[in-house]
Amino acid sequence: MKIETRKPKKNIDTDQNYIDLNEELPPNPLPKAVNWEQQLGFLMHDVSRLRRIVFDGYMKPAGITRSQWWVLAYLSRHDGIIQTDLAIMLDIGKAALGGLVDRLEASAFVERRPDTDRRAKRVYLSPKGKKTVREMVAKSNEMSELILADLSYDERIKLADLLSRIKDKLLEIKGD
Repeated sequence: MKIETRKPKKNIDTDQNYIDLNEELPPNPLPKAVNWEQQLGFLMHDVSRLRRIVFDGYMKPAGITRSQWWVLAYLSRHDGIIQTDLAIMLDIGKAALGGLVDRLEASAFVERRPDTDRRAKRVYLSPKGKKTVREMVAKSNEMSELILADLSYDERIKLADLLSRIKDKLLEIKGD
């Protein structure tokens, strides 16, 4: 199979050629009907994206944005984490997280407290934040029941098992 592309460009940083996509690609050992490299990636991405969009709708009455509920969800599992470590866990920049925590603190969802290292700040859920997380969990459970309504108990267990195995493999490949 040939892929139409422009001629490979020189990589200025390393002065090496980019991969020539005009070379013959190895045959896909799977039947043409099963294109896992496209179907699985797109499907997983779409399911995740749609779940976030639906959950946004569930959380809108609480006045919490997607980014904010994501921070609250992490804090519910790592309350009192150093703000820099939270940024690493969320895979966002320190400045971006700082702005999110500023807004959450202004809305009384979180509190910042100094660490023993005075340069670091720890982020804690406030009583209002803990109450909101409990509401988030209840809404998430309600939403999950709606999402999984057409699956039997055994299918749900199998789905969770398969997704966990995929996650474990991805973490292994990533090196965690």
